[in-house]
Order: sequence, then structure tokens, then C-alpha cells
Amino acid sequence: MTRIAHTGDNSTERRLQAERLVGEAALQEAQALRYQVFSAEFKAKLKGAEHGLDRDDYDVHCRHIGVRDLNTGKLVATTRLLDHQAASSLGRFYSEEEFSLHGLVQLQGPILELGRTCVAPDYRNGGTIAVLWGELAEVLNEGRYSYLMGCASIPMQDGGIQAHAVMQRLRERYLCTEHLRAEPRNPLPKLALPSNVIAEMPPLLKAYMRLGAKICGEPCWDQDFQVADVFILLKRDELCPRYARHFKAAV
Repeated sequence: MTRIAHTGDNSTERRLQAERLVGEAALQEAQALRYQVFSAEFKAKLKGAEHGLDRDDYDVHCRHIGVRDLNTGKLVATTRLLDHQAASSLGRFYSEEEFSLHGLVQLQGPILELGRTCVAPDYRNGGTIAVLWGELAEVLNEGRYSYLMGCASIPMQDGGIQAHAVMQRLRERYLCTEHLRAEPRNPLPKLALPSNVIAEMPPLLKAYMRLGAKICGEPCWDQDFQVADVFILLKRDELCPRYARHFKAAV
């Protein structure tokens, strides 16, 4: 289902449309946006960088969704989705490259993994994320997935200060290993945290927590992307009530 949202004031109104990205040209649009965001902000080492793309072996096994600005025609947000059946044929979920996922096989019900989520800098607001989440809800409902999982990133360009500070906040409110425990294959280096650090949670990570997601352990240091990746798990029947009407509409 296509969703259109109007954001901004009257002079700068944006018309944002969610869509399924189907075909090679649409996939390359998503890969180009990912390259722009990840290379500029994280100085990430990306496969396909010589072509201005971020691409890997998982892309062809995933479904891709995005948000387009109808005024400009540009793709301004994207994420990719790998379900349990595709992961089974691959032999793994993407997250398993960074974490040992203890309890994964015991999860009851179909699983959908999010990955490579990014939003263009000028569109990082609640409106854009809401449009993307609306399309994600459609996919969840169609597949009747019980769990949504994936990684959310915290930049490490400051040597890890922000990542350790954010993790202090996350442990206090959002840590849960009841359903699954994620053990990082490359844990963050230990760091003595200054007492005056203010933890600024990245917008996407904050959005996942608002949905009702939990973190399942300590973060993994992704040295190619220079980020700390936090493994998140969202159980569908524990969704935040504010969003549950979208995600449970087809149940």
C-alpha cells in the first residue's frame, strides 16, 4: 500500500510517499543513498564504493522499502528486510555476522530482520520515519511476522565516548535478554567515561525504542563502519500502544 504524508510548513511542504523498491534501478537508488549517508557520516569502508554504491551479498535476498519526496523525485529514506526463509537459504541473518544470537532458534513465529536503515540528513524528522514505519507495518502484517530484529548504530568517531554513554541509558531502561541474548563478536574497547558526558541517542535508535524494542546485550564494534551496533528485538505483541494500531491492523 502506498502512503503519502505532507510535512513542513506551507512554504516548504514536502510530499513524502512510501514505496516498495522493486527492480535493479530501484535497488541502485537505495544503494546510492546508503553510500551517501554511510560514507559521508561514518567514513565507512563499503563494497561498491568505486561506483558510488553500498552493496553486499545480502541485497538480492532482501526486500527493500523506501520513502520518496514527490516534489523532487528523490529517494530520501530506505531500509532492507530479510525474513527467516531467505535467511535460512543464506544460512544466517546479517546480524549473525556481528553477534552470536543465543535463543534465536527458540523464538516462536516468523522473524523479519531490518538492516541498512538510513535517512538523508535533511529529512531526519518524525514525519519521514513515520512514513517508513507505515510501509514496514504493511510488510509485517502481510507476513504475520512475530518478531522484528536488527542492529541500530551509534557513531564511534569520538573514540567510543558517546557509545558508552548511550549504552548506560539503554541498560537502565531497555535491556532484555528474556527472549534472546546477543553476544558481540567484537565488543567495544573498555573506556573510562567522563562524569559530565550527556548521552545523545541517535534518532533511529530512539525511534526503535519508541516502538517498544529492547536491546539484547552489549554492542558490537563494526570497524568497517566505525559504529557501535546495538542488537534490537521487537516482539510484535509488545508494541508501544501508540504504534500498535498500525502494526496489528491485519491481525
